Amino acid sequence: MRPAMGATGGRRMSIGLILSYVFDWIIIILIAVAGALFTLITPNRHPFSLADPNISYPLVKDTVSTAVLVVVSLIAPAVIIFFIVMIFVPGPTATGSGKALIWQRKLWEWNTGWMGLALSCAMAFMITDGMKGLFGKPRPDLIARCIPDIANLQRYVVGGLGNQVPDGQLMVSWEICTQKDMAILNDGFAAFPSGHSSFSFAGLTYLTLFLCSKFAIAIPYLLPGTYSSTFSRHHSPHGANDTFGNKDASSLPPTTPSSTMSESKILRSQAAAPPVYLLVIAFIPIAVAIYISSTRYANFMHFGFDILFGSSMGFFIAWASFRWFHAPIRRGAGWSWGPRSHERAWGAPLGVQGYAGGDVGLKRNEDLEAGAVPAHNGVGQAHNGVGHFDGQVDGRPAANTGVIGRDGV
Repeated sequence: MRPAMGATGGRRMSIGLILSYVFDWIIIILIAVAGALFTLITPNRHPFSLADPNISYPLVKDTVSTAVLVVVSLIAPAVIIFFIVMIFVPGPTATGSGKALIWQRKLWEWNTGWMGLALSCAMAFMITDGMKGLFGKPRPDLIARCIPDIANLQRYVVGGLGNQVPDGQLMVSWEICTQKDMAILNDGFAAFPSGHSSFSFAGLTYLTLFLCSKFAIAIPYLLPGTYSSTFSRHHSPHGANDTFGNKDASSLPPTTPSSTMSESKILRSQAAAPPVYLLVIAFIPIAVAIYISSTRYANFMHFGFDILFGSSMGFFIAWASFRWFHAPIRRGAGWSWGPRSHERAWGAPLGVQGYAGGDVGLKRNEDLEAGAVPAHNGVGQAHNGVGHFDGQVDGRPAANTGVIGRDGV
């Protein structure tokens, strides 16, 4: 089998295609700018009770400052991704490839690695700060920030039955606060969701997924069709086929202890567990994100639900951003998706599936629909000019070949 080709199959990327990815970077930057603008908007300031113990915690200094958060969750992952790409990409599948092709693949993996990380952090930043302003939930240390004007309490009452019911509470507006620094006061109404939690999980979960992809860290599993195809090759070809071409179990020769042991050996040889030290390395970024999130509870900045929601949101955004640019960890052999086709750099027309391939692939798709080209049951089928990744290449798990998608990437 030929070695895997480069990110663009050895072809030079057109100016239009390059500009489309430059525009992607601009959009990501604009998403981050939108998040920064959200922080400048005065949040909704939810009424609160001065007798509420949940918002009566002291105001303490952050254990993890915003600057440290950015360094740990964005800059450090970016540096790690860069060195991994420069050192380990393209790997042994590029044996015999020219230096130009090798650097082409390095640059592409670097671009997709950073683009996914930037998208994850930018989305988490924008969504989190937008939600903070919309909800205006008081922090646990709000009263300490507020410095309320107790002498004129009745002037700021906006609700509650404290004046009519014994032990009742009075709800007051934010105007009761005498805090001179409006930034400190407004930040007291930004409890939901936790920004440190969402941002740290967005950046560090992405790093974990990147490490798992590049070093094949995944729970062992059988590729679809791997065992069934191997099973059929090691049994008698006699026996009826069902509608889908599978052997009828009732017509297969009866199993024997020796054949059962052979099947077990075949099954066990399809996968193996990665070294445990790799699992530990991949978990470190998640552990750091958990620690950062825990400090927000310890510093009386957020309630438990705020942290759980922010962490879950960051985790989901990281997963979506990773899958946006990278092939599945267990079936992708460590590669990101290849670039869009030149014809679909800025969009895919109606009736065309995906952004890979071109006019040739579209013509083939039309021929398939018209019945002019026979459909194959094997692997490596072409869809819109794209080598369809189906878990196997020449009957072997594709994860061992380093070839996926189109152009070998």
